[in-house]
Amino acid sequence: MIKLQQLIGLPVLVIHSGKREGTIKDAIFDSHWKVTGLVLESSGWFVSVVKTVDWNAVLTCGVDAIIISDEAAVQKTKLEQLGRTFCTSKIQLKGMPMVTVHGVMLGQVSDVYFHPFMGTPIVGFELTDGFISDLMEGRKWLRAPEDSNAVLLGEDAIIVPAVSEAELEPVAASNSKNREK
Repeated sequence: MIKLQQLIGLPVLVIHSGKREGTIKDAIFDSHWKVTGLVLESSGWFVSVVKTVDWNAVLTCGVDAIIISDEAAVQKTKLEQLGRTFCTSKIQLKGMPMVTVHGVMLGQVSDVYFHPFMGTPIVGFELTDGFISDLMEGRKWLRAPEDSNAVLLGEDAIIVPAVSEAELEPVAASNSKNREK
């Protein structure tokens, strides 16, 4: 299991040529919040087109680089066509509030965890209550419910079952216990 933000900033290399195609800037999600692609860094002040890589072309997510199948996997995409991303599009997962069905705010999404080659669904959320709270209490971890229908990953908020409040754990506990499941 990896954290999405661990990918940001990694170089993207082509397997057969070793050519560097760019650096990861963001991830693209479908309407069910599964990773479907990567956005590469672009230069310029007013960028309207970015380079993207379809997730199916990703061969390896290493700790130091992402390896893709070939140069043809890198496409140009208009920013407005990205839809849902982690941090750059109109609908962003980062910073999205997570609320129970009873209206209890659990925090805002600061990172997500996923298995890079298992259909890429989000398997857990790292939540924050803000900078001061992070320093005083630390961030929280919430495993994504087994029943994907129990979670509404909306445009402006994530709605989770009421039991989710009791299932919150400190991030340190999630790193040792939940990552091994």
